[in-house]
Amino acid sequence: MRSTGIRRTVAALGVSALALTACGGNTDDSASGKTRITVNCMPPKSAKVDRGFFEEDVAAFEKQNPDIDVVAHDAFPCQDPKTFDAKLAGGQMEDVFYTYFTDARHVVDIDQAADLTPYVKELKNYGTIQQQLRDIYTVDGKIYGIPRTGYSMGLIYNRALFEKAGLDPDRPPTTWAEVRTAARRIAGLGGGTVGYADYSAQNQGGWHFTAELYSQGGDVVSPDGKKATVDTPEGRAVLKTLHDMRWTDDSTGSKQLLVINDAQQLMGSGKLGMYLAAPDNIPILVKEKGAVYEDIAIAPMPGGKATLVGGDGYMIGKKASPAQIRAGLKWLDHMFLTPGDGFLGDYARAKRHDAPVGLPEPRLFTGAADAKDQQVKKANANVPVGNYQPFLDGNASFDMKIEPPHAQQIYSVLDGVVSAVLTKEDADIDRLLKAASGKIDGILARG
Repeated sequence: MRSTGIRRTVAALGVSALALTACGGNTDDSASGKTRITVNCMPPKSAKVDRGFFEEDVAAFEKQNPDIDVVAHDAFPCQDPKTFDAKLAGGQMEDVFYTYFTDARHVVDIDQAADLTPYVKELKNYGTIQQQLRDIYTVDGKIYGIPRTGYSMGLIYNRALFEKAGLDPDRPPTTWAEVRTAARRIAGLGGGTVGYADYSAQNQGGWHFTAELYSQGGDVVSPDGKKATVDTPEGRAVLKTLHDMRWTDDSTGSKQLLVINDAQQLMGSGKLGMYLAAPDNIPILVKEKGAVYEDIAIAPMPGGKATLVGGDGYMIGKKASPAQIRAGLKWLDHMFLTPGDGFLGDYARAKRHDAPVGLPEPRLFTGAADAKDQQVKKANANVPVGNYQPFLDGNASFDMKIEPPHAQQIYSVLDGVVSAVLTKEDADIDRLLKAASGKIDGILARG
């Protein structure tokens, strides 16, 4: 599950729209002397700044590569899980298509991905990408995709409320016991202030349960992916903490069955002390929800064991011709894999248009490529980077764990567990976890 999607949520950019045909197809159009590729995840027209950046970059690419015609399709979110498989099976997917990290093996298993192994040597910067990210798109020794971005979960908190509650904003909680103590202090301010908020609907409760379980050293499924591992001391500890914060401390608020927008609204209005999210929440809190950058900080996941990581990348369809594969990889290099440049890396351009630069995203590159990317990013930073240093420091020692297989189905099961604990004071944690474990075993058995 993506935290929010990659977007900058900034003021309108006065960039004239470039003519990009919005029709699909898998024809390489070689008769015209051009290789034609369809690509997706172009920002929608409502995201004017990102749309303008994307169109500028596609136009620049086509100018540099006059033998390639890029046909971009807009979408937000970039992938709809409800239609993803149907588009693949029906031949309606773009030639170069967006995927979550958790999609990679599935797309390969259903034989819908082109083997990129013979072609990646033509990618200028593929070898500079973090190995653990490249591994996500490598199945049985073959390369089937190119990572684009990553994220990791942390504890977003309101520095102003910490100070008001007598807490040190430069020393955020590092354990769940400290989170509970801080939440109780913040809720004690009154006036509808919530100390800690958590999701428990629309599969987001299961997503956060997974992150919290990882942070305690637990896991959702066994290493071989065949059995549930939620009915454990770590799983009970997660739910016991949430139960006690809700019913003993009254620090999570009486309104429950929250989703991400609810927490963002509370944080933006200055009524929430802490919630779990990735750094890409921060500009949304400021640009859409009324917060200011100086008040919003992020710390590593409490618990100190691990954090949930995710991200996205692109794969190329099975039916793509060799020319289309080469064109698609060239396009990815231009758009996303050039340090300090391109759609997500042109920090100078982002800064000129009031887009946030300096948020603590996980690093995509290594070595000299990473050094260049970080240098350009630092030179154009326009957010209080000191607010994010605890997050960066803490993550350096954490295990980075991706989402479980069949994540959305499992999250749906775990939603019911989390919502029960937060809405029923007499919830039987042992019974809930036993029942959830059985349902997850069934999901895993079905493959």
